[in-house]
Amino acid sequence: MLVQWRVRPRAYVYALLAILSVAGHDSAYSQSFFGLFGNDQPQVVANALSYQVTVRGLDSDKDAAASINDVSILYRLRSEPPVDGDELLRRAESDLPRVVDALWGSGYYAANVSIVVGGQAIALGRPAPAGLKVLLDRFKGRAVVPVEIVVDPGPLYTFSRVEIIDQRSGRPFDPTVLPGRVVSLKANEPARTASLLAAAAQLSDHFRSRSHPFVKVIRRQPTIDHRSHQVDVVLAVDPGAVAGIGGIGVTGTRDVNPAVVRSFIYAERGDPYSPKALTDIRRSVSRIEAIGGVRVREATMLDADGNLPLDVEVTERPPRVLGASVRYSTVDGPALKAYWAHRNLFGGAERLRLDADLFYLLSNQNWIGGSHRGGFTPDNIGGRLAASFVKPALGGSRNDLLIDASILRERTEFYTSNVAAATVAIRHRFTDAFSIQGGIEGQIGQSIDPLGRNNYGLVGIPLSVTYDSTDRPLDPTRGFRVTASFTPYHGFRDAPSFFGVGRIQASTYYSLDDAARYILAVRIAFASIAGGTLADIPAPMRFYAGGGGSVRGYEYKSLGPRDAFGNVVGGKSLFEASFEARIKITDTIGIVPFVDIGQAFASSLPDGSERLRIGAGLGLRYYTAIGPIRLDFAVPIARQRGERAYAVYVSLGQAF
Repeated sequence: MLVQWRVRPRAYVYALLAILSVAGHDSAYSQSFFGLFGNDQPQVVANALSYQVTVRGLDSDKDAAASINDVSILYRLRSEPPVDGDELLRRAESDLPRVVDALWGSGYYAANVSIVVGGQAIALGRPAPAGLKVLLDRFKGRAVVPVEIVVDPGPLYTFSRVEIIDQRSGRPFDPTVLPGRVVSLKANEPARTASLLAAAAQLSDHFRSRSHPFVKVIRRQPTIDHRSHQVDVVLAVDPGAVAGIGGIGVTGTRDVNPAVVRSFIYAERGDPYSPKALTDIRRSVSRIEAIGGVRVREATMLDADGNLPLDVEVTERPPRVLGASVRYSTVDGPALKAYWAHRNLFGGAERLRLDADLFYLLSNQNWIGGSHRGGFTPDNIGGRLAASFVKPALGGSRNDLLIDASILRERTEFYTSNVAAATVAIRHRFTDAFSIQGGIEGQIGQSIDPLGRNNYGLVGIPLSVTYDSTDRPLDPTRGFRVTASFTPYHGFRDAPSFFGVGRIQASTYYSLDDAARYILAVRIAFASIAGGTLADIPAPMRFYAGGGGSVRGYEYKSLGPRDAFGNVVGGKSLFEASFEARIKITDTIGIVPFVDIGQAFASSLPDGSERLRIGAGLGLRYYTAIGPIRLDFAVPIARQRGERAYAVYVSLGQAF
């Protein structure tokens, strides 16, 4: 490549002005670490040539200017000043073809480019003039060399014809094989390389989703018409063979039994191959708490049956974990939580977890006579000690053993209860999304509330069904969740002889855009107690509304039927609904306007005897790698006398 220069007297003027501009000042310009705090001003360095790079001529196309910065050696090495003028010129000369390629990629096929260094322009095919290197050396340690990438972009070329053909036949695909909506690239769009790459990715994704694991997209040489400023392009696609899923191996396990990992893989040999199937494998295996990372590797060729073998490579997490959290609500009060867990107790990914919770009820109201007491009182302290054990994949099957035990003191504004409970259950996983569970439960407790004292014992048979197709547990962006449970109880002492408790909750999430920055979330819950009288049902088993996980803006469990003195006594049925619009402002900050509706009723079915209560507010979300941090401000609508004017909730994860 020949680069020709013409020496211009004004170059010496530029150098003189730059040198004079620092006379009487310190030896360095004020700078801010190359843009870290806003300005991108280089520092004058002794024995080196500091320079400032700018792009001119693309004010109306910021994307094209950014693409130039992406490929420019001058821009990339601007924080590493060259030692002399010769090195600076070599950087500029190497940038010329790079900038031209970047402009072609942005759709400017007739662009002219020059780089002005210290007042002298260089361009492709013209040698640099003698004396410029010496001129540039005069800047060393004294001033910043001005470097401008000057672009005359010319017309923006557009695609005239975009054709997608089958590489095997040379003809376009049938619409049933390749619908027109698959590829977003259309005629008359700017002829940018990024658009072609996006179209190739869309084609590859489409055919892989239709069980073609070895699809190849070939971009043929485009035809450029400089008279009409248009580009014709042909994308040839070789779909390759249709394949199913072959044998699935498990590697990477050290202390965890591989049979446990296999039980969480729901794909079978011969199932259709698709990227979604691989994603489902990664997600389901990741649910094993002892597993930290999951990678699904595809074989490079099909097996004898025309299927694609897979290898599930896992990495194990440290077996022991210790954690703590703090939660605060202006109405529910402060809470502390600490836990310890072992994720692989006996080598079969068994999880043993111990929890300790402590909370304090802020309200000073005492339901007995409605009196108030000021200051701290030990009666408002509540807490829980709990232990849970999970043995997944019993005998390598999809059955899991779950054991839970807890001691709980619950303190609310209208009742106090002390309960010891234990449950043993078996869960069967049909798929990663669908499972059923059944077991036996025992409780011994005492509750005190406006309806009296209840000393009781319970034996129940909890049954539940769960379906969860959401993509993320703490911050879902699509799918829905449904959980339905029913527990028949046999009671002793003050409890009813027989009664049943049922509950169903469903939530759905809908993303309005591909990037999941705008999400609509809806939750509906219904619960009912059949059998027994309201006074016989232990207070903690009745239904109440209000609080951070129910109707925000109201105190915890403050909504429901009341006695003659206005004390909330709880109900035998419950209805709740929540609506949220989750809006991401940036990648880490979001806002969530929301409305909650709910109420508990004295009868076994919501009968309208109590007015539905509404809470509304605005939430702030800070998105982290483990989930969003939630800050919600809520107010009760049509607030009644004695109710707080607002409530604030802080926690990890979305409200539902």
